[in-house]
Order: sequence, then C-alpha cells, then structure tokens
Amino acid sequence: MTENRITLPKITVVTPSYNQAAFIEETIHSVLDQDYPNLEYIIVDGGSTDGSVDIIRRYADRLAWWVSEKDRGQTDAINKGFARATGEILAWLNSDDTYQPGALREAAAALAEHPQAGLLYGDANYIDEKSRVIGRFPAAQTDYSRLRRGYVHIPQQSAFFRADLWHKVGPLDPTFFFAMDYDLWVRLARQAPVVYTPRLWANFRLHSNAKTISADDRCWPEMLRVHFRDGGSWAAPIVVKHWVRKLAAPYINWRRRRLFRQ
Repeated sequence: MTENRITLPKITVVTPSYNQAAFIEETIHSVLDQDYPNLEYIIVDGGSTDGSVDIIRRYADRLAWWVSEKDRGQTDAINKGFARATGEILAWLNSDDTYQPGALREAAAALAEHPQAGLLYGDANYIDEKSRVIGRFPAAQTDYSRLRRGYVHIPQQSAFFRADLWHKVGPLDPTFFFAMDYDLWVRLARQAPVVYTPRLWANFRLHSNAKTISADDRCWPEMLRVHFRDGGSWAAPIVVKHWVRKLAAPYINWRRRRLFRQ
C-alpha cells in the first residue's frame, strides 16, 4: 500500500449531488471500489431532502471530505470540492454516473505516458435508469482549434486533468448551468494538449431528471458564450452547428427519451 501511494499520483474525484438518492450509492461504489489506493474522494451535496445524506453518511469514513448544505448549483458544488482537493490529477463524477472498474488506474497510467497532456479522456457508455447500456458517447480526438469550432467529443465522466493546470485556469464559471465543462476544456486546451484514449472508463446515465434530457437547449447557447468571449465570429462553424442543433433538438431529445424508456 505504501509503495503504491508513493508511485501512483493522487487522484481527487469530486461528486456534486442534489436529490439523487436513486443513483448516488452506485456512484459512490464505482469510485470507492476502484483498484486505486491513492484516491481522495469528496462529495458535495446541495442539501438533499430525499435520503441522499443518509447514504453518504454510510461511507463517511472512506471520504476525504463531504458536506450537505445549500449551494448555488452543480458548478458551485464542483468548485467547492476542488477547493479542498490535494490530488495531482482531478476529475468529477456526477451522482448519477459511474466509473468502470480500473478506470482510475488506467487514467493515471495514460497521463504518465503522455506527460505533455493537460487533459486526458476515454470512452463512456450511455446507460439508463437501471444501469443498462443503451449506447456509446461519440468520443474522439479533439484539440483547442476543434473545440473552438464546436467539435467537443469529450465525455466529462471519463475526463481527467492535471491539478497544476486547474490552478492556472480554474475555477469553473458559476454562471454556466450546462457548458461549464466545455468552457473548462477550452481553457485547458489553450494551455496544453488534450489526449483521447480509446478505453472505456465511465457510464453516462440518461434519465428523465438528467440535465441532458431536461435542459439540453441551454447547452449550445452557453457554448456560444465561450466562443464570443474568446473573440469568435458569427461566421464560425460552431455558430452554424448551434442552429443545426437547435433545429434538430426535438428529434434528438425524442430519441434520448426513447432510449431510457426501453
């Protein structure tokens, strides 16, 4: 154990949560059951009233820190967790998503193999409310230029980034409800390369209360905020993609709802 802690970089995982009692225990297990001894796990609950806090308390002795108090939403909770993080590698896992076994060890090894990378990510499944696999996130290699054009292809659930870069570009912008991860990827990619590793590391849950289903129409307008903030033009591909996505949104959301109802 001591040797592993010395040779393996510390990974801090933050889980923001609010009223996710139906899923949070599976999320907690997926983190704590990783074969990775140098783990720092932090849970930031927004004052849940559905029994989530009782679940979190059962694992309190295995957490580096946790709290349940009113906050300003998911982005604020993630920032609060990272403010206490001491790991060399950072990640957040929402309280309805899960890691695949061995994900942290593989991510640490991949970052060691790519010392120039500031952000590294793998693949993620789509899963439904019963944790059945219903699809695959379209992960692919991207970079700063392609991110600026709207080619994201980074599943947040399987993304890991270096703490030293977080301290340069963080925290997350609390005015973002949906695209705070995209905003962070752009800021990280401006500082260092991003690297895609085609290994399955996480599961992205789609369900009726998920933001991806209930508020997807807020994502692309927030991405455009990043685009124009950084000097982007109205003629850029990301603007065109926004309008195409807006037109296609009813069909995309209908398909997603069908997936998790099967």
